[in-house]
Amino acid sequence: MRALAVAGALGIALAACSSQGGAQQEQGGGGPAGGNVGGERYTIAMITHEQPGDTFWDRIRAGAEDAARANNVELKYSNAQAGPEQATLVQNAIDSQVDGIAVTLAYVEQVGPAAKAAADRGIPTVAFNAGKDQYQQFGAKMYFGSDEDLAGQAAGQRLAQDGAQKAICVIQEQGHVALEARCAGVKKTFPNTEVLYVQGTDMASVRSTIGAKLQEDPSITHIVTLGAPFALTALQSVADAGSKAKVATFDLNVDAAKAIQDGKIMFAIDQQPYVQGYMAVTSLWLNLSNGNDIGGGGPVLTGPSFVDKSNIDQIVTYAQNNKR
Repeated sequence: MRALAVAGALGIALAACSSQGGAQQEQGGGGPAGGNVGGERYTIAMITHEQPGDTFWDRIRAGAEDAARANNVELKYSNAQAGPEQATLVQNAIDSQVDGIAVTLAYVEQVGPAAKAAADRGIPTVAFNAGKDQYQQFGAKMYFGSDEDLAGQAAGQRLAQDGAQKAICVIQEQGHVALEARCAGVKKTFPNTEVLYVQGTDMASVRSTIGAKLQEDPSITHIVTLGAPFALTALQSVADAGSKAKVATFDLNVDAAKAIQDGKIMFAIDQQPYVQGYMAVTSLWLNLSNGNDIGGGGPVLTGPSFVDKSNIDQIVTYAQNNKR
């Protein structure tokens, strides 16, 4: 599945060549030498709902910056956790007359109309990471990311195979369409799953909330978190509560990879964020520099892909290089 996801994402590029927190705004990409590709230098804005402290976004940005350097792109990265603030950042990118926009649609009701405004102004726009089912509605040409419902179902199947009795699915951002879809998917294949909402920006609160739930309900045998840092915190909660619950997670970072290697985390479902960032920027560059149509064939899925004891020894090296 991992190989198919990568092949699908890279295949789009090859085919094209042949035919709630405060907002943060930064500029990066391209490097002093201006990249390795000649010709016109384009400016692409990448606007995400990055949550402070979540290492997942390091990989998104690493992929985007590598693509910017390779294609002589000036990358302007900005983020805001809250939907209205992210929408404002999209409007700022429109007003600054960027050449292309890559945006996450986690809070689609707020950010979608801003993405549509960009598309209506003739600014090529792609969605990534969140918004698979809504991106076309708001004028985005392509989506790069995982099918989160399918990923959740795959996680639920693994829980059942492991003999789970009851699971909690921990959501760190209530209302985030991709996170809600993950837990909904888990419940489809493992119905005895309860959603637990936590305040993702406060890890001490996350730890205590999960711990309290485990103490309250000792029948919980499995915990599914939706980000690597939360899996590591859940391990602390299990110890605090004296529970024997097993932890599985979505997404990966170096510490989570090592925890899988050590047998502390059952598995991670990887959506390959590096690929998402890389392909979002590359697809816009192809459209701008060569007029390629990047809208055919439906969304490009970069996951889900299981990372567990069977393949972690190889993948942990890539995680250390900030590419998985």
